Amino acid sequence: MKVVVFGATGTIGRPLVDALAQEHDVTAVSRREHPVGNGVTWAVADAKDADSVARVLEGADVAYYLVHSLGAADFEAEDLKAAETTAQAAERAGVRQLVYLGGLGDDSPDLSAHLRSRRETGRRLASTSVPVTTLRAAIVIGRDSAAFETIVSLVDRLPAMITPRWVSTRTQPIALDDVVAYLAGVCGREEAVGQELDAGGPEVMTYREMMERIAVLRGKRPFIVEVPVLTPYLSSLWLHVVTPVKAGIARPLIEGLRNETVAHDDRIRELVPLELTSFDVAVREALAER
Repeated sequence: MKVVVFGATGTIGRPLVDALAQEHDVTAVSRREHPVGNGVTWAVADAKDADSVARVLEGADVAYYLVHSLGAADFEAEDLKAAETTAQAAERAGVRQLVYLGGLGDDSPDLSAHLRSRRETGRRLASTSVPVTTLRAAIVIGRDSAAFETIVSLVDRLPAMITPRWVSTRTQPIALDDVVAYLAGVCGREEAVGQELDAGGPEVMTYREMMERIAVLRGKRPFIVEVPVLTPYLSSLWLHVVTPVKAGIARPLIEGLRNETVAHDDRIRELVPLELTSFDVAVREALAER
């Protein structure tokens, strides 16, 4: 099949392109020129530009949508515009399946702006006749994953942390390789068309437990104190100072940590059987690649 991947240079897009290229004719899409190689066709397009999107979708059977505008001041509006443009172009091109990676927790009544944007992006992608397969994941454990890199930086740089209540929120982190395997596994699968599937890792833990376990693997023992007065805004400024993540990205990420991100069904495990990577193994592999 001809498969088009939007967001092909991102944390998930890069390994996904390689995985799909083993079985499909893949066109990897980014906003800038990219060296050709590895049996993949590279194309330049902006998901908000209808003409460029239509050009790369010509003849496509399946399209993956891994685009987001996190970090932009109006990221919610930009995400909606890009999703609508892509969905309409996919319908005109006769695409048979759109695959989207959303976020676990987007069914909460009290959504952060980031998770709300992920949910609304999925809805906009599904606004045409092209069926959408949505995989919903929590924090991805892998090199260059913004949330993971933030937590590692906190553990590495701070011997003591005064943290807000979000450190007690439960989440279900998943290894980068496992997310990629799930995404590649639903390509062209009739059973996955039009479905929303939760993609969780093998363990549920709080963010505090996550930091403590990463600390053990790093040979550190940070002292963590929870306080109720540290707002998401102050948290984002603090993270901007002590981690590599910019405040414009840190704030929506931190606000999202108040929402529990735990899988509610495991249908994806029957559809795409695989042995899930344990948290500790995933962290070791990600750290080894940094």
